[in-house]
Amino acid sequence: MQIYLAVTPGKLREALSYTGQVAHVAYRVGPEGRLTRQNLLARTQGGLMVLGDRDCGLIQDVQALCRDVWRECANRNFGGVLADFELPPSSDRTAFLESLGRVLGRNNKQLFVPETYGHKVPQAGVLVCTSISGGSLRQRLEEAMRTFGQRRVALDLQRLRMSFPLPCPSGEGDYLSGAELEELLRQKQPALFYSGDLCAKYFTTNTRGESRFILFDDADTLRRKIQLGRDLGLTAGFLMYPETADLLPALFGKNPAAPSTR
Repeated sequence: MQIYLAVTPGKLREALSYTGQVAHVAYRVGPEGRLTRQNLLARTQGGLMVLGDRDCGLIQDVQALCRDVWRECANRNFGGVLADFELPPSSDRTAFLESLGRVLGRNNKQLFVPETYGHKVPQAGVLVCTSISGGSLRQRLEEAMRTFGQRRVALDLQRLRMSFPLPCPSGEGDYLSGAELEELLRQKQPALFYSGDLCAKYFTTNTRGESRFILFDDADTLRRKIQLGRDLGLTAGFLMYPETADLLPALFGKNPAAPSTR
């Protein structure tokens, strides 16, 4: 399985000290519907393009944007594109991703899309989030494989850090920052447990009479999620820097073949 580390240009040097499989978080669709780039060094080569749509206007010329993206991929020898589209699917974005998928496919390059676009862009790999708070991750992935096909499913290895009230009838929790989780662990020094269904660690805590259930990922649980993906025959997964920066030594070790960015 190829594990990509999604990273902004400012953190690229640090990321490359761990892995050469990077996805460059340096591109978005601009307000005019054309490709824009942020501070990526001219000599940067290889990896994937991460293309966002935050603050994107209507994509009025789908083919022009496809040409922009293809030209950048060819010039930088990118292996494909991860479409980090945050807005709900719309006709213009769907038309663009369908067209881009065909262009990349003809040139042996990959396209990855959010799960919401999975049925709409059949040429693309589909990102399935591994950060779940209920059910079974294996079943979740197997259902996605039945829906989209094994070869299309890719792991979105979002780091899980959530706090739930007990009881929690809604099933909705609060996101914790890394600092908040570390402070809880330091203060409470709780007994830690592992959920095989969720592939996540957890503990309970009580503060001022309120009981909370804390669910989180560390290097061990992310390795288990990656191994589960491998066992299921999946071929790609994505981690985000800096949310996993403290775990990278355990996940990757040092990369002796790290290319220079000087």
